[in-house]
Amino acid sequence: MSSAKSGDQVAKPNSELKRSITGRLLFFYVLGDVLGSGIYVLIGAVAGEVGGAFWLAFAIGVSVATITGLAYAELVTKYPQAAGAALYVNKAFKRPMLTFLITICMLSASFAATASLANGFARYFGSVFTASPVLIVTLVFVVALSVINFIGITESVVLNMVMTFIEVSGLIIVVVIGIIHVTQGNADPGVLVQFDTGETIPIFAVVAGVALAFFAMTGFENAANVAEETIDPARTFPRALIGGMIAAGVIYVLVAMSAALVVPVDTLAGSDAALLEVIRAGVLPISVAVMVVIFAVIAMVAITNTTLVAVVTQSRILYGMAREDVVPSMFGRIHHTRRSPWVALLFAAVVVTALLIVGSILNDAIGIDVVTTLASVTVVFLLFIYALVIVSALKLRGHDEHDDSYRANTPLLYVGLLGNAVLLVYVIVDDPSSLIWVAGLLALGFLLYLSKRLFSSKKGTPTGATDAAVPTKQEN
Repeated sequence: MSSAKSGDQVAKPNSELKRSITGRLLFFYVLGDVLGSGIYVLIGAVAGEVGGAFWLAFAIGVSVATITGLAYAELVTKYPQAAGAALYVNKAFKRPMLTFLITICMLSASFAATASLANGFARYFGSVFTASPVLIVTLVFVVALSVINFIGITESVVLNMVMTFIEVSGLIIVVVIGIIHVTQGNADPGVLVQFDTGETIPIFAVVAGVALAFFAMTGFENAANVAEETIDPARTFPRALIGGMIAAGVIYVLVAMSAALVVPVDTLAGSDAALLEVIRAGVLPISVAVMVVIFAVIAMVAITNTTLVAVVTQSRILYGMAREDVVPSMFGRIHHTRRSPWVALLFAAVVVTALLIVGSILNDAIGIDVVTTLASVTVVFLLFIYALVIVSALKLRGHDEHDDSYRANTPLLYVGLLGNAVLLVYVIVDDPSSLIWVAGLLALGFLLYLSKRLFSSKKGTPTGATDAAVPTKQEN
């Protein structure tokens, strides 16, 4: 295959997604997605697993995720198309069932993450607007983000960049509080090397913390699904992806250290919105009540940022794999004026809504923590996917390469593969109940498979009369 074809191939004009995302926008897209997904929602749970040294869990999680990001960067420069991991596995193994499994795993991870984050949003929302019905807040939240994405990808990504600046400001506030607390002589630096794990061996406590912290690093893979909408992806994508992940990792570690120095670990661990406890410490010369409201709003913006990217991802996966003839071709339908994959967007919103309703019922019935449970489900799916993406990158070495192709360091890829495998085994053993949710989402995927076999249009037929037609499979 020629270089031009490999690096710049796009769909035909009447089915092409618009290329409008610059390298700078993509950097903030990655940074904003990663930053909002865990540091505001699960930092307390990570602290409870490890103790004062929980910053180490974020550092290790960032390292494993960044190595995985190298594999994504290599594959995106070869195949700058929507669909991400599912496309790469399809290219590497050419087994439709495996490709379909990865597609459903990627979608399921995004669905679970969206539902988890929506509940995290509702917790911060409830700290500002008391007596707010959690389920209603989460449902309105998801619908609003779906509408924004329907309006257009450029609008979504620009909004993402604006929200990234806001969420970073919130994390800067936490770091500033930590610095002031230390300079006033009120901090005990020794807490940063304490492992308050009870009877658990410290190494296992750290692994448990990494497994939770890994949710905070997930989201970078979403960037692969807008590769077809990125300007000059072969040049801009590796720098934007890896740069965004490293920047997020540094911020995570600084925020974790600041939180540990300002607030007792048991207080962080027992809070639904742990970073608000840092604000409530009263270190800043501003009314605590005012700062709590300001920070809660910032946290909601941060969570909105990540969830918006997840909503974008869901529709782009379905759109891309409809072109690869893996899911029903109706998911390749694009709105004739907004150029958005509207059928995929609608389907994703319905699935997330169902998860939110089921989660609310189970929370009321047996008191499950929807946020942490769905975060664990997300991590199970993603660790499996990440491992296969690394294997795919190694398997596709020497295929479809051109002058602009990026090549990741091979030994690092093997380290990343081992890290993902270890974390996957640990999460499954530590929380076997998450497999019930996993099975339910996979069952939904099986229904999609049946519908594909029974009702999809024949290969090469248009997907709809009123929308832009999308080929069911694109040759490469």
